[in-house]
Amino acid sequence: MLQGTASVVFAFLFGLMAIGFVLWQIRNVLEEDTGNEKMQEIAAAIQEGASAFLNREYTYLAGFVVVVAIVIAAFLAWQTAVCFILGAVASAAAGYLGMYIAVRSNVRTAAAASRSLNDGLRVAFGSGTIMGMSVVAFSILGITVLYMIFGGNIDYITGFGFGASSIALFARVGGGIYTKAADVGADLVGKVEQGIPEDDPRNPAVIADNVGDNVGDVAGMGADLFESYSGSIIAAAALGATIATDSLAYIGLPFLVAGVGIISALVGTFLVKTEENAGQEELLATLRKAVWGASGLVLLLTAIVVPMSGLSFRFWFVILVGLVAGNAIAYFTEYYTSYTEAPTQSIAKASETGDATLIIQGLAVGMLSTVAPVLIVAVATLLSIWIGMTAGGGNMTSGLYAVALAGVGMLSTLGVTLATDAYGPVADNAGGIAEMSDLPDEVRDRTDALDSLGNTTAATGKGFAIGSAVLTALALMAAYVGVAQANNPEFTLNLLDPSMVPGILIGAMLPYLFAALTMTAVGKAAYEIVLEVRRQFREIPGLMEGTGQPDYKTCVGISTQSALREMIIPGALAVIVPLLVGFILGAEALAGLLIGAIASGFMLAVMMANAGGAWDNAKKWIETGQMGGKGSDAHKAAVVGDTVGDPFKDTSGPSLNILIKLMSIVSLVFASAFGSGILGL
Repeated sequence: MLQGTASVVFAFLFGLMAIGFVLWQIRNVLEEDTGNEKMQEIAAAIQEGASAFLNREYTYLAGFVVVVAIVIAAFLAWQTAVCFILGAVASAAAGYLGMYIAVRSNVRTAAAASRSLNDGLRVAFGSGTIMGMSVVAFSILGITVLYMIFGGNIDYITGFGFGASSIALFARVGGGIYTKAADVGADLVGKVEQGIPEDDPRNPAVIADNVGDNVGDVAGMGADLFESYSGSIIAAAALGATIATDSLAYIGLPFLVAGVGIISALVGTFLVKTEENAGQEELLATLRKAVWGASGLVLLLTAIVVPMSGLSFRFWFVILVGLVAGNAIAYFTEYYTSYTEAPTQSIAKASETGDATLIIQGLAVGMLSTVAPVLIVAVATLLSIWIGMTAGGGNMTSGLYAVALAGVGMLSTLGVTLATDAYGPVADNAGGIAEMSDLPDEVRDRTDALDSLGNTTAATGKGFAIGSAVLTALALMAAYVGVAQANNPEFTLNLLDPSMVPGILIGAMLPYLFAALTMTAVGKAAYEIVLEVRRQFREIPGLMEGTGQPDYKTCVGISTQSALREMIIPGALAVIVPLLVGFILGAEALAGLLIGAIASGFMLAVMMANAGGAWDNAKKWIETGQMGGKGSDAHKAAVVGDTVGDPFKDTSGPSLNILIKLMSIVSLVFASAFGSGILGL
């Protein structure tokens, strides 16, 4: 039987296999043709901007990591501080590697798309698989090594999740502010005011826009899902450690599931290929084949390893619940954001009567899209608890453990699921390079097809991340309650407790405050970009005629400074507020805060991500020639909707799932320090 250390070693070996795949795929991608000299020049500018931003961002974050590690070592344990540092480093490394490859794959994708649609898809998706597999490899290797070093003490390893969450939030917020400030500025002045195409080389913000795709949607998303993946495994193991009977088996099972998920995702990556002139449905089908194929293989392999864990086979059904829930959320997200479906087309049709009706319809679609994910997660939670309790002899802790295990199951195929998401920015950049390099129209048509698919898969990835975040946050909250009860026998969860309702209200408010801060940050940064782009069009002779040279570096600098400045307060909130509530109002109030934040954060994140994705694809549907096509009044209205949706889907929305997980894991790490609070309520 595979229990405890044996299960961890099993997962460690598959993590090494994933590293081998990443190295092999890096070699394959970098051997691809880089196109002509003009393409290489543009790609080099994007590489320079992306590297400069991440280097500066990580320099800022290094100071934060050192300060927090000292606090953890002083008030908790040096072992937890070590785990915190390693989690932060591993998360940053996964994001940086993904970005490093993405900014070298974009030009190679454009060159490959000059040959065929399938070649372009293959190179872009190959880049995505490097991101996906490096995330799962770095995570599983980090957790398993720490488990073996610290003798299986899960309390210490929660610090790894804390470190990963901290980096993820700052990377998501900073990258999101950067990318959307540049995108909004480029669109408002370039497409709306000057009437020039997207990615036109005359637009001074075009390089900053392309840099932003990588630092936000690749490095930021990679750090985000690294944290989700790590958090789900840690939450399940932490809850498993509290179950008196067969605790080693309970700890080992999530590692077994993660291990078979890695090999399944590897197989899934080889299923992606398409035919020339494939439409959106055919392109979506090939990516679905990869994800569903990996999911099917996980179910087959876990049917073998669950009995080997020494636990009831009923836990296999929990993994099934997680996988079905993840794919169901992805399906409904796809339905609400794809331009081949009625919701997005209804937004495009609303553009016929102007900007206002288009924005109203987009908000309505976003709100409506919350129904299915919420019901799916609710059903998955109930089923998991019921299965876990029946498998564990009626033990409620076993039921909560099953919720965490469902999150592990949902994320088990992350290696390929994240690849379908991370490939999108590469295809988007490839389209920009094709436009700026004056490549033939058929090349841009191919990259546009890949980019539009990327918008849908990016929205799907965000829905998937948010759904898994809720399951993980619920499990982390349950682990927090267990630790709080162990350290304080008087701890109770009672809605009539005088500190519980204030905690719930504060928690429900936080996602809105966080979203307001990040949206405002994008608005401020975009304002500076808009003024700069307008200045250059006004003052640089011959810029509109194509004889003048735009100053790209100034826009890159504005985006960088704004993102680094504006990310600090939202990021700090997620760490400081739970600690303040725990120390001032007490452990019960903090539990209430987590309940309120998970509930409101889930709804707001889904609404913002899906509304933004739908607005974006409504614009792209019009650009296919519908309702007058590019340059029409409907298209101009759709560009405004897309601009509003940019910070919705790429800054505030996806950052919210990290917010609720980071607050949950901060609470868990410091749970033993909270009592009844300073106020003694």
